[in-house]
Amino acid sequence: MNNIQMLQEPTPTISTANKPIELYIFVDPLCPEAFSMQATLRKLQLEYNHYFTWRFVLSTELTSLNCLSKRVKGCISGIELDINHPVLPSIAIKAAELQGKRAGARYLSKLQEYVLLSHQDVNSYATLLKIAEDVQLDMNEFTVDFGSKEAARAFQCDLYIKREMEVEEVPSIVFFNECIEDEGLKVSGSYSYEVYEHILQEMLNEQLVRQPLPSIEDLFSKFHTLSTNEIAFIYSLTEQAAERELKKRMLQQKIERIQTTHATLWRLK
Repeated sequence: MNNIQMLQEPTPTISTANKPIELYIFVDPLCPEAFSMQATLRKLQLEYNHYFTWRFVLSTELTSLNCLSKRVKGCISGIELDINHPVLPSIAIKAAELQGKRAGARYLSKLQEYVLLSHQDVNSYATLLKIAEDVQLDMNEFTVDFGSKEAARAFQCDLYIKREMEVEEVPSIVFFNECIEDEGLKVSGSYSYEVYEHILQEMLNEQLVRQPLPSIEDLFSKFHTLSTNEIAFIYSLTEQAAERELKKRMLQQKIERIQTTHATLWRLK
């Protein structure tokens, strides 16, 4: 675990809303490692969300943000919208977040679903609008925010936080406790679920109390689309057992199955 480091909390910090731990989760939204870490993050939220608040910090890898084409700058300022560029998904996520953190999380999840299902090019502005429709955002607000300085600045702020915390690998998670004077703990890369449990327990200095997991039906109401692997991981089942449970609900017409090249996905009908 030599990729775990201590560092100072950034200023200003996000309110922890009476929860003692704060997580900064650094992800490249289109990176395969972000998909593989999703099950871990979801299970942490389900079992230990009463201990922490969290924030996704977008860490899109671009050769040079200062060399964006004039067409991309045109999109950000609302001049030209029919474009395609790898920075656009990140700006779209920040535009969605302007409608609330939950809206941003829904948008990120649906964006990743589009990637897994090989839908239209997610670097396309038109596709990003379609994703906003799918997660039922306010489309007038989203369209305005997508071309606003606020969304672009929010993304630039994420990149600044990444530099300030010297995050060189994504995904990474930085843990802070409620004492501003204490150093944070940076965990670079992905680890087993038990490692993150151990870190939470050490930072809280008390025995963790798990929240009971929801039923599979309630889980789909919360996350909408999940893979067989995620279900197996969250409920500590074998893939075969998870598959059986999911097929039961498919026969009951509660969920539908979507086979992709990389995984088997299930979603609410």
